[in-house]
Amino acid sequence: MSNYTNKKAVPEARAALDQFKYEVASEIGVPLKQGYNGDLTSAQNGSVGGYMVKKMIEAQERQMAGNSGYQPGR
Repeated sequence: MSNYTNKKAVPEARAALDQFKYEVASEIGVPLKQGYNGDLTSAQNGSVGGYMVKKMIEAQERQMAGNSGYQPGR
């Protein structure tokens, strides 16, 4: 039996994450639409998720570099 659930860590972020997903899909040319997207390939869907993660990591790195006293290795 699997313990996996598809719950958001911060449920209040659902709308923002959905908007972000559609923005990313548009940026990379994936025709993602609200509702059924079964006509998209797994590669297309995976590229949206992968690019979302890349952009979130970049944003966090910028925040850590400019907005906090955090210095790795100290």
